[in-house]
Amino acid sequence: MQDSAMWVSASHENGLVLPAVPEDINGTCRVVLFGPPGIGKTTAAGVLGRRLERPVVRLAPRPQDAQVPYAGLLELALALRPLPAARELATGLDEAAGRPASPDVAGPALRLRRQTAALLRDAPPMTLVVDNAQWLDADSAAVLGWALRLAPDLPVIAAERTWRPGAAGHWCGEDAYAVRVPPLTCPQVATLLSSHGLAHREVTRVHAGSGGNPALALALAQVRGHTAAVPVTEDAGVDPVLPPPARQLVGAWLDTVSAEVQDLLTLAALDDRPGPDLLCRLAGPAAENLLAEAEAAGLVDLQQPGGTVRFTASAIAGELVARQPGHARRRLHARLAGASRDGVRRDRHSVLAADDSEPLAGHQAAGAAVRARLRGEHALAAELSLLAAQRTPHDAGDLFTERALTAVRDAARCGDLSRSRAAARLVLGHDTTAAQRIDALIALIDASGQHLHGADELFADALHAAAGRSDLTAQILIRQSIWANVNEGDPERACALADRAADLAEAAGDTTTTVMALTMQARVRRILGHPDAATTLSRALSLPRTAHLPVNATPQHLAARHALFDDRPEETRTALLPLLVEAERTGDAEATVDILRGLAEAELRAGRCARALDHADRAQALTDAAALSPAPACYTSALVEGAARRTDLALAHARRGVDTARQEDNKVFLSRNLFALGHLLLAADRPKEALQALKEVRALEELQRVRDPSVLRWHPELAETLVALGRLSQAQGLLDDTRRTASALGRDTVLPPLERVQALLDAACGDYDTAARRLTDAADRLHHLPLERGRTLLALSHTERRGRRRASARAAAHSAADLFTAHQALPWARTAARTLARLQDTPAGTTDPRLTSAEQRCAELAAAGASNRDIATALTVSVKTVEATLTRVYRKLGLNSRIQLAHTFTRARE
Repeated sequence: MQDSAMWVSASHENGLVLPAVPEDINGTCRVVLFGPPGIGKTTAAGVLGRRLERPVVRLAPRPQDAQVPYAGLLELALALRPLPAARELATGLDEAAGRPASPDVAGPALRLRRQTAALLRDAPPMTLVVDNAQWLDADSAAVLGWALRLAPDLPVIAAERTWRPGAAGHWCGEDAYAVRVPPLTCPQVATLLSSHGLAHREVTRVHAGSGGNPALALALAQVRGHTAAVPVTEDAGVDPVLPPPARQLVGAWLDTVSAEVQDLLTLAALDDRPGPDLLCRLAGPAAENLLAEAEAAGLVDLQQPGGTVRFTASAIAGELVARQPGHARRRLHARLAGASRDGVRRDRHSVLAADDSEPLAGHQAAGAAVRARLRGEHALAAELSLLAAQRTPHDAGDLFTERALTAVRDAARCGDLSRSRAAARLVLGHDTTAAQRIDALIALIDASGQHLHGADELFADALHAAAGRSDLTAQILIRQSIWANVNEGDPERACALADRAADLAEAAGDTTTTVMALTMQARVRRILGHPDAATTLSRALSLPRTAHLPVNATPQHLAARHALFDDRPEETRTALLPLLVEAERTGDAEATVDILRGLAEAELRAGRCARALDHADRAQALTDAAALSPAPACYTSALVEGAARRTDLALAHARRGVDTARQEDNKVFLSRNLFALGHLLLAADRPKEALQALKEVRALEELQRVRDPSVLRWHPELAETLVALGRLSQAQGLLDDTRRTASALGRDTVLPPLERVQALLDAACGDYDTAARRLTDAADRLHHLPLERGRTLLALSHTERRGRRRASARAAAHSAADLFTAHQALPWARTAARTLARLQDTPAGTTDPRLTSAEQRCAELAAAGASNRDIATALTVSVKTVEATLTRVYRKLGLNSRIQLAHTFTRARE
């Protein structure tokens, strides 16, 4: 039994999200699709059946059919009833059913096998699909398995719930191809739920709750006929109750394993980080086999770092816990406390095992939260802090308030909005001081980020509570300034709010708030092109801080970003690395993502594509795990992916970022993701589509009165798009305006890309000599930015080719290809290889002219360092076609490896 890798993508058909069938399944006659209820096996079988382009005969046994002998064969006979062989089989089944028990059972059984084989032989071309094959009765499976051996060319697709590939031969054939239907990714779930109008955070929660199971995702998104997020109660810490359709689906999924497995999984669901060792102490030696059964059913993932047992869908854990009444749950927590060897988790279970009125529970939870915080387990600390507040009597005065405030801060730090809101309600509903109320409201605002609903009312409430306190008012105004810049797209109002906050904080002698306000001032003043932005930032850097600030709100972080704007990536990297350590130490998910994004963009500017990919991937993963707004991470991923790996994935990131930013009304990252989209489309030679995106960027930037052209460099991209579309006067006007602004602000780093586009415009007007001089000068100024230099050299090659100087064009393209290859910028390397191939004197472009044009293109890309999958994407062919083409290339050229191929092409260029 062959076993395929899990499918990893999905296609879209008529607005639906469908599993993508692997390419290597073509030509395989027998396929077993397996996975839990609701994963999409029936849909996948339909996709594959349509691909085989034969009429489909579908059997769909039900649970009650499993105990009825030959029920499956009867369904087959009835499905093919026009055939004489089908009627003969139906008659044989009737006779077998009416015959009394006899010691001679071989005769009828052999007759049924003969009749089934004859039916399959006489049937017209078809594909046999057996859905819900786990309920196919044993007698039918035995007869079908025998008959199918005599019909090896009949395609069969079986879909069933739980089956281990390789454990035993399958009835549909010993050589059946086993395919585990995978869960949907978060973007695919977003597509599936696009008509529900859910916010990104809600989609992320649905994805986590469903584990990517499409049927479960749809069930979780429907509550009493209305769209809703994963049903989590308003009060964090209270177990959610799933809507009935979701409970039914999860129940069916759990019913695929034994009661003993379900009991063990209930214990795992009650622990925040269950491991096999803990479960073995609770269940004994049987735990290993029970976990293996759960893994085979797709309920848990045992391949996590550190050996943690992870539920594939959090709704499974929620349902297991919700089934337990309060007293039973407390007993299970007591068992877990006795078995746990981790002091913090032992205290957690002890608190949860105690009655709500237990006087020492709050103290125990608070102490455990401190220890969890010290060792960097911030999510656990947030849970324990809220438990401590909830288990503290309300008449405990300041102790209750302090514990509730600690819970708000802990939850806000790790992006746990649900617990942050629950803890804030404890503070706001208690008799607290203005400072305490402001502390809670600020933490709630910081935790909410782009998901801050009723912002105006919340800010008004906070300002009312802070009346008469300059320091507290300043803290609120800073948050208002951030909101005005990001969501309202009004940096001038943001600047005014930050100015007022700085004055109030300074008058109150609050240097920490002053630093934060000055940093915000410097941020928006740079955007607006104010000449004193750098002076303001220097002042913020010089002031001492007496309290903690989020790392991404510090002047050090802003200084690193400004260095990146000024094309000093090494300085940016040096400044951000220690900030990353601090952000990770404090468990601040949003700050960590911001630092990783900055590092990714700095490494990309410096030409270290592999490092940039690593940082961008980490930022994207943390964004999805913490349910942060994906717009910032998508912007960075789009830029990095498009330069270093795959344009199609980069475009997907950019489009996801655009959609999310529109939904969240985040104008800053709407501009950025549209810029990334336009840049990628231009690089893919799709200027008409690029123009639409880049024109919207210009409109947004003008609406926000963004003056500094170094912050978001859409100007040369739009100008190049206009040149490509023949709108030369518009391009010239944009270039002239941008040059004037850049020169007035002293942004000299903006000029080389503008010179590149000016040269393309000169060439479009026929002045190839001036264009070549401009490009050569621009390339000489970009040695510290290798990808920008490579792009300029590509433009030089195109210009020289248009000027009929093919030798110079080849030299420039060769230099660009070498540069991109050395820096692992694969999409650009492929572009340079194609440019170089068009400039070769012989069709092959190597020492052997016998290569076809298709072989030449494939070999050029391989020699440039592209993988087979990258080549397949670039040439719009399958990976197998690439492999076959390269095999022919190696044979014709007498080569054995890609290294030899690269050397051969390098010598040919020289």
